[in-house]
Amino acid sequence: MCFGLTNCGTGMPDEVQLAYQDLPDKVDFNFHVRPILSDRCFACHGPDENARESGLRLDQEEAIFANIPDQEIFAVVADHPEKSELIHRILSDDPKLVMPTPESNLSLTTEEKAILIKWIEQGAEWKNHWAFDAPVKVEVSEVKDTGWPRNEIDYFVLDKLESLELTPSEEADKETLIRRLSFDLNGLPPTPEEIKAFTEDTSDKAYEKVVDRLLASTAYGERWAWEWLDVARYADTNGFQGDPTRKMWPWRDWVIQAFNENLPYDEFTVMQLAGDLKPSPTTEDILATAFNRNHTYNGEGGRIPEETRVENVLDRVETTGTAWLGLTLNCARCHDHKYDALTQKEYYQFYDYFNQTSEEGLGYNGMIAPVLDMSPVEDQREVAELQKFVYALAEKVETAELEKFPREDGLPASESSAAEGLEGVASYALTYEPADRTSYFLGQLGNFFKDKDPAYFGLINELRAAKSRRDRRAAENLQVMVMDELKYPRKTYVLQKGSYDNPQMGEQILSNVPAFLPPLPGNIENNRLALAQWLVSDEQPLTARVTVNRYWQAFFGNGLVKTIEDFGVQGALPTHPELLDWLAVDFQESGWNLKALLKKIAMSATYRQSSKVTNELLEVDPENKYLARATRMRLPSWMIRDQALYVSGLLVDSIGGQPVKPYQPEGIWEEATFGKIKYEQDHGDALYRRSLYTFWRRISGPTFLFDNSSRQVCNVKMLNTNTPLHALTTLNDITYTEAARVMAEKVITAKTDDNDRLVYAFEWATSRRPSSNELTILKNRLNDLRTEFAEDKAEARKITSIGEYRVNQELDKVEYAAYAVLSSLLLNLDETITRQ
Repeated sequence: MCFGLTNCGTGMPDEVQLAYQDLPDKVDFNFHVRPILSDRCFACHGPDENARESGLRLDQEEAIFANIPDQEIFAVVADHPEKSELIHRILSDDPKLVMPTPESNLSLTTEEKAILIKWIEQGAEWKNHWAFDAPVKVEVSEVKDTGWPRNEIDYFVLDKLESLELTPSEEADKETLIRRLSFDLNGLPPTPEEIKAFTEDTSDKAYEKVVDRLLASTAYGERWAWEWLDVARYADTNGFQGDPTRKMWPWRDWVIQAFNENLPYDEFTVMQLAGDLKPSPTTEDILATAFNRNHTYNGEGGRIPEETRVENVLDRVETTGTAWLGLTLNCARCHDHKYDALTQKEYYQFYDYFNQTSEEGLGYNGMIAPVLDMSPVEDQREVAELQKFVYALAEKVETAELEKFPREDGLPASESSAAEGLEGVASYALTYEPADRTSYFLGQLGNFFKDKDPAYFGLINELRAAKSRRDRRAAENLQVMVMDELKYPRKTYVLQKGSYDNPQMGEQILSNVPAFLPPLPGNIENNRLALAQWLVSDEQPLTARVTVNRYWQAFFGNGLVKTIEDFGVQGALPTHPELLDWLAVDFQESGWNLKALLKKIAMSATYRQSSKVTNELLEVDPENKYLARATRMRLPSWMIRDQALYVSGLLVDSIGGQPVKPYQPEGIWEEATFGKIKYEQDHGDALYRRSLYTFWRRISGPTFLFDNSSRQVCNVKMLNTNTPLHALTTLNDITYTEAARVMAEKVITAKTDDNDRLVYAFEWATSRRPSSNELTILKNRLNDLRTEFAEDKAEARKITSIGEYRVNQELDKVEYAAYAVLSSLLLNLDETITRQ
């Protein structure tokens, strides 16, 4: 093995030469070269200054073409691989010279070596990372089969298919299409009447009418709210030991309403991140900011308040980064990002935006200030009267402190030279105005001065008692945790290794956005509102792409960028980059109209394809990246449950309200809470509401779910498995067995003979009529069940009495039980629980 091209004779080792011959005519930096550098080189020669070896950077254009520090050689010399040290090193077989080093446990394939050589030969063209440049809405691609596309999406998809010598699949039949649309847009199956109306409508607008009807349904908001609740890590408790209940469900209802009203996505963003900072904010504006209080909250005994507060701020930063930027900001919490051009300092500049709310990391219950009181007026009035008394006492304390802690106007008492002797919490308490100090702060402050200044102690203790009375009364009200902004900004510093108690004192960090993205506009108040508006500005290249990609995932199983959460240099490359950019720009131009985006996808020929797969397609494109067919996906577990309730007739269709507690096995909560919290099941209509409204205990989520986000942190990646263990729930859980027996009553009372009943039940479950062979199988099974239950009527009575829903005593128990088990079979068919 030679050490460099100048000694190689033919210029390359034989195995690299063979790989070189198979490369595309043009090597692209973003699609071929950067992934190699990122995976194999950036750990030692990337953005992280502290981990960088030999002062060599390969992640910046000016650095990769500059001479290596203290040496007269260059990593890359355009057009000249033989003069490029990078090529010498990757071809070397000397363990002291070869790159990557043997100690790194990384290596390059012969193809990757050939790519780097050819890239340099072709001029070593450098490009910014594709996701950090603004998207461009190019003209749609030219295609050979001009009769297939129905809208712009299809031209881009077909262009890729034709380049791979693939053809799209045929359009799915009408029954499949309306079922697919109904689940994708409303989260529920179509009724037989809706199927009949669509199949008999031969007009050109038949399909579009179904799309428009589903987009206009109130079920639309409930379906898409679930996705956002996973993003927002919504739950009804704090998490951690004790897991106290919180009242965040009014925010959940706001989300449903926002989707149903088609609130523009840019306004949806601004309200949730900074609605409280809008000029003259409304109650809705403030309520929307509960988004950034949905995180877990550790109020365990002995927990250090500042540790909790800092972790909550970190969570807000990283949730925002994932949901809107598609970046792994968390990688820069402790050090410069290893792969993306994000420094640790820039992370804490972003952190500073979220570091200015008055939350203090104190408290145990689920109503931790700042809160929005949404109780009836009379209840709010009682709290307001108590608050007036608090303010009056706080003024007395403020007057006393102006004398006790003299300082310039506008400064907190902590800035007074008279406060220099205070330590710990007592000192920290003085950074707040008296009215804003928590009972804990007041207690610590009072204890410090109890013997030193009895008069001042008396005032502090009186204020503390008044705040405690107010807090106890306020806790009875409907209070939602929201955001606010401190009157006196909290100072932000880089936290060494991300530790709350290890700030890098010296340079105060001020809020700003990462330098590798477009800057904030000048002459603005640089606060959370400015950040939110920047996120949805035309210049910011990520938000529209990230959002479009996440909704694309819901329809096709994967995003155009598979790594939904990571658009950085370590993320997957887009399968259809021009389509992604076209959709992103179109989304912005539409006024961030989400329903218009979803309609565009649903109306495309790409979406309407059959999901039937050929051996050729499986071999060429097993993951369906290039979309030559529709993606067949297991329904999410919440949708499977909602379907069972809907098909059986049990579903209670009402919007919003307090969370409900449906059936759950005994002892789950007790096991998770050391016996302190017992699950108290609801009754009546509450048992049959959509899964969206189920009470979500953070440390023990709803037991009927599988493959779902835990709601501990922001989650944007769709989970999907098909383990047979799921059947333990769908065959045995009381929700499903009750739904099966209620469905049986519905079928028996709707039709009079077996043939009609079986067709009716099958269509409700699958959205199509059974074939003659399927009908024969169902009849045989029904007759077998009749025989079994005729011999064991006690078992028939048991099956027909499952659940709390009233039992129809007029039905023959054998017939009732037989159809109940048959209904369970239908609800568990692969076709029933799969979106074709």
